[in-house]
Amino acid sequence: MPLFRIPDSGLFRADSLAWVMAGLILFVIVNVTAYSSRYLAGDRNRRRQQLLILLLGICVLCIAFADHLLGLLIAWIASNLLLVRLMIHKAEWMAARNSGLLTLKTFGIGVTFLGAGFWLLAENAGTASISGMISTADAVTTGTTTTDTVTSMKFWGLLLVALAAMTQSAVWPFHRWLISSLNSPTPVSALMHAGLINGGGFLIVRFGPLYATQPVLLHGLFVVGLITALVGNFWKLIQTDIKRMLACSTMGQMGFMLMQCGMGLFAPAVSHLCWHGLFKAYLFLNAGSVVHQQRTVVSDSVSPARVAIASLAGVMGVLACSLTSGIDFRFTDTGCIVGALAFMAATQLAIGLLGAPLTIIRTIGTLMAGLGAGGLYGLNICLVETTLGSFPASSPQPMDAIYCTGIALIYLVWIAMLLNLPARLASQSSWKRLYMAALNASQPHPQTVTATRTSYHS
Repeated sequence: MPLFRIPDSGLFRADSLAWVMAGLILFVIVNVTAYSSRYLAGDRNRRRQQLLILLLGICVLCIAFADHLLGLLIAWIASNLLLVRLMIHKAEWMAARNSGLLTLKTFGIGVTFLGAGFWLLAENAGTASISGMISTADAVTTGTTTTDTVTSMKFWGLLLVALAAMTQSAVWPFHRWLISSLNSPTPVSALMHAGLINGGGFLIVRFGPLYATQPVLLHGLFVVGLITALVGNFWKLIQTDIKRMLACSTMGQMGFMLMQCGMGLFAPAVSHLCWHGLFKAYLFLNAGSVVHQQRTVVSDSVSPARVAIASLAGVMGVLACSLTSGIDFRFTDTGCIVGALAFMAATQLAIGLLGAPLTIIRTIGTLMAGLGAGGLYGLNICLVETTLGSFPASSPQPMDAIYCTGIALIYLVWIAMLLNLPARLASQSSWKRLYMAALNASQPHPQTVTATRTSYHS
């Protein structure tokens, strides 16, 4: 069987995508290790924890450079087991043990999906080499070697791999393990949110050239990513616990990443994955300082003048993004959605910068900030595409009703937040029911929560 046959090219292959992920992994591992040496000072399990973090880093590097499906599967399983062991820092703490067991069950489902998907893909392509599988993708899809059975095996194999990626990245409806992992030590949470959870996105991008030939699967990824992004970001807004807020934020960001993959925009997805990993690691490692910071009161009023200036900054951001990224934002394919996201980001930044009273200097500074934000976003995408080199970085899909509806829904939610509709609807009974339903749905599993101090044994 091809899955268990070692290819002549070897188990590993150092392509541009692998080096990008390796750089991210090494940076996060070094910083988490340095932080944990102080965080775990005096802990009896300190040396074991640091050794497990090192082994986890090695396993994730093996995932990044793996070119054989069996090697990738073994490294995937090993990294999941190590993460679960890191989460259960003190086995006598029942909540931590239950959290690890819930994660283990979810990862077990994902590994089952991944193994079955790899087997179907290997049988379909006649090889277990990922590079060989991608190189023969054109021949399979043009009909030189295809039959109805082969096409079906490829589709179902990619579907199972996508489901495995969804379990790893805590995408709805496989998100429960992530929001129930809050009792993990802070270094483990940083490593989880900045590294391991990105494995699902890496898996989709690694097989991106194959997914680009399956429009049905891309649409499915887009829709599931859209649901996850909306649900995760809404849940984030109603949390009072900082770690739960960060967990819901990660869920929402994984949804956005999956949406980009579903649009065939693999280079922006890699860019999003890298920056999210770095930023989320910083947030977790800095969470203790945030607790002691004073809240800044921000005015909820958005005057028409502020909206007009911010929108102009957003337009300037789109133009700068198009110039630096080299992307022609045509409305015929999903590449234009990058421009839509750049407009939202630059406009949101501008609204935050504009204060009262409006002055000429503040207005000019805000416009320049929108221009710079869009330019940096486009430059980052261009840098990722250049770094990926020969690896197929993007395969924009034709715009259709699904993509248009999805981006329109995101815009409607964004505008509702700008208009502060949640506060305006706070007195409505329907909004209260929605709020309580969302708050209840975003709670961790009851067995992973420590209700009293006496339940924790150090």
